[in-house]
Amino acid sequence: MKNKEAKARIKINNLLEKSGWSFFDTKSGRANIELEPNVKILQKQIDAFGEDFESVKNGFVDFLLLDEDSFPLVVLEAKKEDKNPLDGKEQARRYAQTLNARFVMLSNGNLHYFWDLEQGNPEIITEFPTQESLKHRKQFKPNNQNLVSEVIDDDYITSSQKSGELRILRPYQINAVKSLQKSAQTGNTRFLFEMATSTGKTLISAAVIKLFLRIGNAKRILFLVDRLELENQAYKNFTQCLGKDYIAVIYKQNRDDWKKAEIVISTVQSLSSQDKYKKLFSPTDFDLLIADESHRAIGCNSGTDVFYGEKAKIL
Repeated sequence: MKNKEAKARIKINNLLEKSGWSFFDTKSGRANIELEPNVKILQKQIDAFGEDFESVKNGFVDFLLLDEDSFPLVVLEAKKEDKNPLDGKEQARRYAQTLNARFVMLSNGNLHYFWDLEQGNPEIITEFPTQESLKHRKQFKPNNQNLVSEVIDDDYITSSQKSGELRILRPYQINAVKSLQKSAQTGNTRFLFEMATSTGKTLISAAVIKLFLRIGNAKRILFLVDRLELENQAYKNFTQCLGKDYIAVIYKQNRDDWKKAEIVISTVQSLSSQDKYKKLFSPTDFDLLIADESHRAIGCNSGTDVFYGEKAKIL
């Protein structure tokens, strides 16, 4: 049993370090992990844990991760390898609420959960989020009223168009986007556009992308397709239609700098192979996911699916 406890502690410490969290002040920055508010961890305290996470004088050991101003940001509940991390869910929630920390992480060294207390339930993660990614998530406050009140007309795309023949939205395309707005007003976060071939789903997607980016309800969007030719086609269309205001990239061609773009395009196959997506993206990387004719790969019905907010975390 003690061996499992030691392994869990080592794995969690390594995951924290890999994501930029630090127990001690370094040349690159201040320590951003504490055992309790306003008390920095000393090496002798870490050594005093020995191999046991939980059998300590003050009960459970909760790591507190701090933001760049040293305010509480995340409560990390560490469990033994043979325990379910979710066993500490409610205790961690209470602790986070008393500290005004929005986020909770639960881990036994092998299985990890991330929980945004303002949005939904704990979700499985494969890597710990960085301080920077959590800062983005904390600052991101979508407003559905702005989403609903944005005016969509026939020249909604033209002001963002970079080149080529002017792309004018047709009446039925405008109505499609307005239907999304109306649905969002009722609290829905998943939307499906079912349309015949060549009726302009990509142009509607461009309008939806601009809508979410323009009003601040998304900062980065993942656009999934199921064929290479559609990947290239989407890139060309979004660069043409939205390139004046937003950057679009194909993920596999921009593996090192895709985070500079607001629109990331990829095939489902490229990300789903060997669960590659789990290693590439964190839950905080995308606020909107659009799956274009990708229903065969992700279980959608047909057409173009749009996943917003918590639903966008299906990754």
